[in-house]
Amino acid sequence: MKGKKTTIHEIAKALNTTASTVSRALNNNPRISEDTRNKVIKMAQKLGYEPNTMAASLRRGHSKIIGIIVPYADRIFFSSVIRGIEEEVKKSGYNVIICQSYEKLENEIDDVNALMAAQVAGVIISISRETNQYDHLKKVMSKEKPLVLFDRTSEALNTSSVAIDDFQGAYSSVNHLIDNGYRRIAFFSGNKKVSIFRERFRGYQAAMRDHNLPVPEEYIIEVPSDVEQGKAVTEELMKLPNPPDAIFSSSDFSALGAIKWLTENNYSVPGDVGVIGFGNDPFTQYLEPTMTSVDQKSKDMGITAAQVFLEQLEGKNSVHRKVLLSPQLIIRASSQKQPLKKAAV
Repeated sequence: MKGKKTTIHEIAKALNTTASTVSRALNNNPRISEDTRNKVIKMAQKLGYEPNTMAASLRRGHSKIIGIIVPYADRIFFSSVIRGIEEEVKKSGYNVIICQSYEKLENEIDDVNALMAAQVAGVIISISRETNQYDHLKKVMSKEKPLVLFDRTSEALNTSSVAIDDFQGAYSSVNHLIDNGYRRIAFFSGNKKVSIFRERFRGYQAAMRDHNLPVPEEYIIEVPSDVEQGKAVTEELMKLPNPPDAIFSSSDFSALGAIKWLTENNYSVPGDVGVIGFGNDPFTQYLEPTMTSVDQKSKDMGITAAQVFLEQLEGKNSVHRKVLLSPQLIIRASSQKQPLKKAAV
């Protein structure tokens, strides 16, 4: 009859064997010989058999799908992390569902509930800017499903996490500026309620303190990851009686705004003002001047988060892992008072 699905019983009848043998063969049970398995697979293909993935999910207690929640999927950093996760989990036969919180706690809670209802194997998440309570994530853990945080983490949750050393990334950036002769270094902070921005602020403070350099309160400004906001804040900074001679930004986009305003107003970058961003977005290497930035190892972060997740899912590691990746400062023209030398032709 049109639309009727082939069952394992029909495959068993065609091969003159039992349905249990067919089921074991289709699920790669080691008790089934390679010859039998090949015969079953060949007949299943011939009869157009499609496995009932929902039934299989119910037997396992989860599907072969992993939920990923990010603030925005169209940000280069997050899309690169997602790529790393997806490439890694596919090797183990898993697929992913991607949800976006749009930096809203309410959306994040809805996403978690939807993923749990879909019987996902577990959740990999970068928490939203608004997330300040974690009952929805504790719900995932209470079901004994793996929960792995990445990039934005929280000490309030006793679970695995993967991030870069944001403190070290900031510390190295400010040290580099100081080594190049800059002393009045302003800091564009993100929202300090978010773990990554708190750590970047700590790194900035530590580097300035270690070099006995003052940090005027007006040099520390919370700036969204936005070009126009970066321009506006830079304009205000340069109006100060003692303006900064360098800017370290927690975001490449606000750093881009700083460079645009400075060059449009006849300041030399890096001659008058040095600038460093954070993220190493692709555009940083094509600017004039090219922008020094901290590489967040986004794809590596995704691969590592997937590996940690699979270890827990497969029972290879019952201990929660806190993985801290080393950032890399990519030095380009915007932070060096002496222009980079061009290669000889």
